[in-house]
Amino acid sequence: MDTFPAFIEQSLDKVHPSWVGILRKGIAAVVHQSPTYFSELTSAVFLPTQNRLFAAFSIPYEKVRYVLVGEGPYPREASASGYCFMDGAVDQIWSDDGLAKPVNKAVSLRNFIKMQLVADGLLTPGDTGKAAMACFVQQHLTSGHGFITTLPQLQANMLAKGFLLLNASLVFRKGVAAAKETRYWQPFIDVVLKALADKHDVTLILWGRLAERYQADFEKTGFEIAASEHPYNLSFIDNAVMQDLFRPLRLLKKA
Repeated sequence: MDTFPAFIEQSLDKVHPSWVGILRKGIAAVVHQSPTYFSELTSAVFLPTQNRLFAAFSIPYEKVRYVLVGEGPYPREASASGYCFMDGAVDQIWSDDGLAKPVNKAVSLRNFIKMQLVADGLLTPGDTGKAAMACFVQQHLTSGHGFITTLPQLQANMLAKGFLLLNASLVFRKGVAAAKETRYWQPFIDVVLKALADKHDVTLILWGRLAERYQADFEKTGFEIAASEHPYNLSFIDNAVMQDLFRPLRLLKKA
């Protein structure tokens, strides 16, 4: 069995056991392509911290129903959680006049929540600004409303629905372009996706140009594929493909 740098081994200790063999193959594929990459990371400052590099693989392999591929970790230590677009610095989702300030700061998260509200018929397409959000809060977020109120609850809902919340690059380093970092991790993502491709009940969701590179390679496999612009684009809110995909999941409702 290959032995990897200590931070890799410590990160692997935190994944669900069903993933360990697959992830080791993926890590070995990165080493084969870029032999010095993990040595460079050992001496670098990168996110996420606290051995959360493979945090997304907390969900058992057999329970994966959706693979959501974003771009990379948030460029802030408190925010980079190891899960795609889950901002670790955010707790409360709502405020009295709409979305809480930390949610508005996490643009991808903000636009995702607005997209889900439009999909659920709770916001009108094209009218998702501050006034509309305040109206939603006043009308729906009352005692016994049934909506989630925190980001950990949203994450729990997504994991319960079978989401593997993955990034095209698992690390962020200052001064290293996201596209370059993604190329280092492409062999790893390839191994993970190939391991899931034979599960014919899995949907591959690709957000943004760095994730879309996987579309051509996997569109002839067992995956259903849904691709869109990255959620940091305002147009994501009105993306009909994403609305159709997420509408039946009701992710903003309490489980």
